Amino acid sequence: MPHLVRIWDLPTRLFHWLLALCVIGLVTSAQLGYMEWHFRLGYAVLTLLVFRLLWGLFGGRWSRFVAFIYSPLSLWRYLRGRGDPLHAVGHTPTGALSVFALLFFLLAQVGTGLFSDDEISASGPLTRLASSDLVSLASWYHSEVGKRVLIVLVILHIVAILYYLWRKRQNLVRPMLTGDKELAQPAPASRDDARTRLLAAVLLLLSAAAVTLLLWLAGA
Repeated sequence: MPHLVRIWDLPTRLFHWLLALCVIGLVTSAQLGYMEWHFRLGYAVLTLLVFRLLWGLFGGRWSRFVAFIYSPLSLWRYLRGRGDPLHAVGHTPTGALSVFALLFFLLAQVGTGLFSDDEISASGPLTRLASSDLVSLASWYHSEVGKRVLIVLVILHIVAILYYLWRKRQNLVRPMLTGDKELAQPAPASRDDARTRLLAAVLLLLSAAAVTLLLWLAGA
């Protein structure tokens, strides 16, 4: 008998879909030359990423980083089909690698964007605080390297979702919409109530305030 368990709390789900929309908006605005919106969306992504780092410490059971930091041995056993069944409840060992890679490279992309200058019409708010060599390096990474890495990671993410749906008959999208996942055996549920959602709202406001303060100190 399958067990329906709350895995992804509402703040985690909202973060996931808002981040996806913002990334799509970033790509679109850059391609169309709407740089004002590109920067606004970049600040939104930075706010979301700061929130996710905090939520990785204080969020629901399966959203916390401690729930999906795996040892190399755990990863090896999972790849050989001998992993702990609990490793398939939230982020699997391979899924965890994808999450950390996306978070890292998104932070790198947004961070370098703050220091980038296209020498035409747009420059990041922190360029005035950096040397010309650092601005040049950040601009090169942001426009030539980082965006390509993220495109590859997003494609791999989509391919993995399709693989799980086609080969393993597991729909990974539905739990990220509803929060609940059907499991073959019982598992601890993530706390997802008014108190945790209020905490998430406070952390999001603090994240937005931190980004706003950063921009204010930079004179943006």
